[in-house]
Amino acid sequence: MTLTLDAEYDCDFALFGLVSGVPDYTVAWALSRGLRLRLVRQPDFVLNLVQQGPLAFSYYLYGTESLTLRLLRNRALPPSALPKPFFAPDIHEYDYLLQVVGGADELAGTELLDRLTALAPVRYASEIDPNELKYKENFFF
Repeated sequence: MTLTLDAEYDCDFALFGLVSGVPDYTVAWALSRGLRLRLVRQPDFVLNLVQQGPLAFSYYLYGTESLTLRLLRNRALPPSALPKPFFAPDIHEYDYLLQVVGGADELAGTELLDRLTALAPVRYASEIDPNELKYKENFFF
């Protein structure tokens, strides 16, 4: 007899995908200046996959009592044995992912999207519905 755990996640955050050909620290610096906050580099976020082993992703954080921003590189840092080493494999076309928890007043959807697309290192930005992602559980940490 095989038992499976079927978990439902409630995604109470906004998610933005960013396309940029520059290093993560340049994107973090541009976001910090453009949004008037201070993203701080954290230790690499390690996603442990049972079959394939660990994947490490660069990760920046800004947090207050009412707002949390996480900037994650979508492609794992080398070395990686996987052919598609992505944090969110179903949206692999984005280089970076920006998760916004809380702060609905100061950083709302279309206003934030306009501010993101205005940043020089960002070639393209889009808001993503996290509830539609196959690997949305990766964002709960």
